[in-house]
Parts: sequence; structure tokens; C-alpha cells
Amino acid sequence: MALDKQLRRQSLWLRDSYIWLLSAKVAQGRSGMSALDVGCGPGFVMEILGKLFAVTGVDTDEDMVRACRAKDLSVQKASAYRLPYRDCSFDIVYCSFLLLWLKEPSKALEEMSRVSKAHVLCLGEPDLGARIDHPESLAGLGPLLVEGMRKQGADPFMGRKLRQLFERCGLMVEVGVHPGVWDITKLRQEYEDEWRYIESTATTASDDQMRRLREAWREALSARTLFQYNPIFYALGRKRWA
Repeated sequence: MALDKQLRRQSLWLRDSYIWLLSAKVAQGRSGMSALDVGCGPGFVMEILGKLFAVTGVDTDEDMVRACRAKDLSVQKASAYRLPYRDCSFDIVYCSFLLLWLKEPSKALEEMSRVSKAHVLCLGEPDLGARIDHPESLAGLGPLLVEGMRKQGADPFMGRKLRQLFERCGLMVEVGVHPGVWDITKLRQEYEDEWRYIESTATTASDDQMRRLREAWREALSARTLFQYNPIFYALGRKRWA
């Protein structure tokens, strides 16, 4: 449930940016395009992009597949390393918040490229090494999140590696970053959920460290001096011969 909530938060934050990117830079007025969501999770991004494309999804988790099917989404159980489709089956093949969890992200991208006619997209990957938490009393938060993500098996610096990964797969690529600075009102609205995420991720921190950081966050929020930026990068890839 906690993972589902975080995935939904991410999809809601980035919904407008996803739609703009895909409409302006990929579809460009074309209709009837097909898309494959690799590592679709509970289908939140599929629901957003289903308004633009005919979207199919795959995920390795049986519970996620069932959750998608309960919403009448077209999803099957499959690995990103072995997609059950023929070459050039979809106009667009995309993922979001997937590559950071994979041991072999290049292998997954190669497979995504195989089943795509033209477009291979990573809609979002974080880079916690570029995270900003201000004031200075919050400076220790980023390193704790990096350490916690590594402990969970993720690559907290995946965002900066997207260009390299796509180029190595022979794809032309445009890399950018989503808008990601919250105003004070949004920071207040997200306070409880954001701290649930922080505490579930920074698992190597002591109780005293987390207490002091949370107190510093609350004080900065009350004083309207809190600034938090966690960059989410995207990569829009295209086959060179497409």
C-alpha cells in the first residue's frame, strides 16, 4: 500500500509534464499510436497516457498485474529483459521509475528498443545526488536517502546516466528534467506523505537523526524558508533509422 501511494503521488506530480512531452515531442498531432508501458506497476501512468495512446503494460509482479486488470487495463506478466512481443510491435515503448531498480538497465533498454518501431522513452528517473534540501540544517537528508536507496537495491544516481545508457543502445536521445520545485503551499500539503516516504527510504538513519531533521523541516516550513528540489530526469529516445 505504501508503494502504491508513492507511485500515485509521482504520477500525479508528473502527469501534466508527461502529457506535454508526449504530445509535443512524440505524437506531434498523430493519433492511433500504440504504446507499451514496461514495469507498469499498478497502472497509474497507463491511465494517464491511455487518453493519448492505445497502451499495453507489462510487470513482473503478479499483484500489480491483477490490480491493473481490475481496472480493465491490458497488462500481462513479463520481464523487461524478455518482452513477449515481436520486433517493432509498438510505436512507443516507455518506462518510468524502473531503470533505477534494474541490475541491467542497458539490457532492458535494448529489449524496449527491439519491440519499438521508433520511440523508446524513459519518462522519469530520479537523481538524489542532485537533490537540494535547504536550509543548511537539512543538508544531511540527501546523503541518508542515497544510502537508504542503495540498501534497497536501487541506483540513486540513475538520472545522470540516462544519456549514456541510451547512446550505448544506439538511440538518438534528448535528456531533460521535469519541473520540480514546490511552493510553500504544496510543501505544506505534501508534508505528511513526504515524510512517510523519507522515513521509509532513509532506513540507515538513527531515530535521533530523523527526529532532528524532521524538526528542522517543520521549523523551516513554518518560517517559509524551506526549499526542496529532487530532480526527475527524462530521456526521449528514437531509433536512428526510424
